[in-house]
Amino acid sequence: MDPESLLEFNGLEDVLQPLLCASNSSSLKEALELLIEASRSTVARAELALRNILPTVLKLVESLHHKSNCEYLTKSLKLLRNLCAGEIANQNAFLEQNGIEVVLNVLKSAAVLPNPDFGVIRMVLQVLANVSLAGEKHQQAIWHKFFPNEFLVLARVCSQETNDPLCMILYTCCDGRPGLATELCRDLGLPIVAGIIQTVVSVGFGEDWFKLLLSRLCLEDIHFPRLFFKLCKSSASENSGISDPRDDLFSSEQAFLLRIISEILNERMEEIRVPSEFAMFVLGIFNRSVKVVDFVTRGKSGLPTGSISIDVMGYSLIILRDICAQEGVGDLKKDSLDVVDMLISNDLIDILLSLLRDLEPPAIIRKTLKESENQEWNLCSSKLCPYKGFRKDMVAVIGNCAYRRKHVQDEIRQKSGILLLLQQCVTDYDNPYLREWGIWSLRNLLEGNAENQQAVADLELQGSVDIPELARHGLRVEVDQNTHRAKLVNIPGSYPKPDD
Repeated sequence: MDPESLLEFNGLEDVLQPLLCASNSSSLKEALELLIEASRSTVARAELALRNILPTVLKLVESLHHKSNCEYLTKSLKLLRNLCAGEIANQNAFLEQNGIEVVLNVLKSAAVLPNPDFGVIRMVLQVLANVSLAGEKHQQAIWHKFFPNEFLVLARVCSQETNDPLCMILYTCCDGRPGLATELCRDLGLPIVAGIIQTVVSVGFGEDWFKLLLSRLCLEDIHFPRLFFKLCKSSASENSGISDPRDDLFSSEQAFLLRIISEILNERMEEIRVPSEFAMFVLGIFNRSVKVVDFVTRGKSGLPTGSISIDVMGYSLIILRDICAQEGVGDLKKDSLDVVDMLISNDLIDILLSLLRDLEPPAIIRKTLKESENQEWNLCSSKLCPYKGFRKDMVAVIGNCAYRRKHVQDEIRQKSGILLLLQQCVTDYDNPYLREWGIWSLRNLLEGNAENQQAVADLELQGSVDIPELARHGLRVEVDQNTHRAKLVNIPGSYPKPDD
């Protein structure tokens, strides 16, 4: 070892010598760099485990921590992280050599600095994340040392680079030991998850561990209501500067949680079948938000809009849309509860038809009505779409509910909803893909339902469905004269005309 290194690390010769031998180098810096690179491979990690290098690295970390040598400490932690990546002998040695206590002390020092050392915190969390992958014994040991206080401190560190590995640790522990998920969503654990969400709202997230954690707690388990209420309590004072008092019912963290949950559900439609408790709770959120939103201003953007109450309404509606699209996804057991039917039995269709009926008609129909001076639709008293896509989202939910559910098809007919849905089969720049969702919904409404097909045939014979906007977009309702069955078809040789 060179003289400069001997002076700098006086008293650590016994710790340094194994590292110098293993790397065939003469300085600690070179030894660490060589071992870090080598430990990226599975074979090298196994070989270093046979040479019992990990206990030496732990001793070095502990010594460097006391010496406050940041450069060498970071390199030592990086080597420790690599050694624990999938090598069970090293992961076991980490527990046996009191590694959790060693890195916990490093974490405490790094987190309490006036300017927290995010790099050191991240590296320590990555070490623990790799160790947690070893199994139940390792997860329990980490949990025992860190829950709840240390996890809470880490959750409040406002850094994306530290939040990602923290979410990995929590997800791995909860996924490996289901009881820990329940513990995390009780009184002592909820502030941790709430703190993580608040951190993500501020700095974002870079890896999928945050979504995996929320999916585990909120969609694959039944903890969503408790977390949603906790976010309301934890941010009760945040709305003091908001001019719109209607937003006081919800918090920005709640709106953000719904947004992320909607993304997760949409991405994992074929993997996740949500609990009925979750679906009913989201329906309750939607109902409460509808009563708060005033519908007096036409939205100029899609979600998120910047209005908490509108965002809560929109994201809860999108979640309901995707829940209702899960019929036929995967194999349901014969005794499984149909979540969609439960939502329908709690007036979902009635609520949506009523809202859709109260909305101003699509822009194309509004123009047609104004040109014809049609007085049947009182446009002045109509509600306005609070965000771009609101009408389309409602039509999508109705269409998904009607898919192969005759009782839903019948309910829509009995509540005079067929003509209403026919009027959604148009292009609307305020509602991208409204036409496609309208046609999908009409198709589901008519499939296998002779009564609905006859109802559309009767409307066509009465001229009720000869609405100009359908023809303008190359569509018409075609009725078979023998069977009187109706369907929406393209007019041959016709092309949609551009909107003004």
